[in-house]
Amino acid sequence: MAARKIGVGVIGLGFMGRTHLAAFAGADAAGFANRLVAVCDSDPARRQGLAASGGNLDTGASQERLFDPAQVKGYAEPAQLLADPEVELVSICTHTTTHVELALAALAAGKHVLLEKPVALDSASAQRLADAAVRSKGLCMPAMCIRFWPAWARALSAVRTAEFGAVRSAVFRRLGNRPGWNGFYADYEKSGGALFDLHVHDVDFVRACFGDPVAVSSAGSLDHVTTLFHYAKGPAHVVAEGGWDHGDGWPFKMAFTIVFERATLDYEFGRTPELALVQGGQRNALDVGTLNGYDGEVRHLLAAIASGSRELGATVADAVAHTKLIEAERRSLASRTPQAP
Repeated sequence: MAARKIGVGVIGLGFMGRTHLAAFAGADAAGFANRLVAVCDSDPARRQGLAASGGNLDTGASQERLFDPAQVKGYAEPAQLLADPEVELVSICTHTTTHVELALAALAAGKHVLLEKPVALDSASAQRLADAAVRSKGLCMPAMCIRFWPAWARALSAVRTAEFGAVRSAVFRRLGNRPGWNGFYADYEKSGGALFDLHVHDVDFVRACFGDPVAVSSAGSLDHVTTLFHYAKGPAHVVAEGGWDHGDGWPFKMAFTIVFERATLDYEFGRTPELALVQGGQRNALDVGTLNGYDGEVRHLLAAIASGSRELGATVADAVAHTKLIEAERRSLASRTPQAP
């Protein structure tokens, strides 16, 4: 008997919404049973499956019609989608300032939630959602795709298992130009700038690897920041750089170099090979497959729902903690002094 397909609804059909559509379609084809039953967007053309391209990454999203509007219900208001009994899992891909309220409404409606990052621009708002997620029947997972990107997941495993010994140094970079397809990203009261919208990935990954630091020292601006994470017990050198102040034509870059006692893992997006292991005088490619982090996060959540598990690879509690770290970075930028989270 074929597995029952989980009914999916997507709110917001901009770049990330289209990315989620492609990830859910790919997941279903790979056996993670789901079906798109509804979408929500204020743009009537988007509700018909028509959308323009955009973004830094090739996410697998098609430039053709994204879905058959005869088979997928289109709603103009989120409340309409949340009231649809066929929708079991909601992907929220709207502007950051709407995230918490939409996720709270979805949980109250008995839905599971995949919530795009950043969850919120302040930790108090993220905490409200974390408290609701603990009480809810539905799962709520922040879409921290880097945790599920195969090369990064491989690195996280190596750190946690001490496969190559303890970490001596870890450096992360995420650089691009500011998204220009709407005015949202230029309004830092709403987007949080590169510090929140871009750098958040590496802050979250640093926490996943090493836990909470005792303090952070940040230099730069909301557009381009470099942070040193201070640990009482842990690596002496953990650095993350994130910025979107490069001009048009700058290629998106994400990379890490993690130095262990007995080896180095080196990753660069778009390079061949993307992930390399340097050990014993040899540099060898590590095959981690061709999926991206959007595929990984969607499949992880679908599998949890199907199995009844509440164990998630990223939680809203994680989002609260990394938001507190980013708040400390913002204070450090302003004061030019180390700050405790």
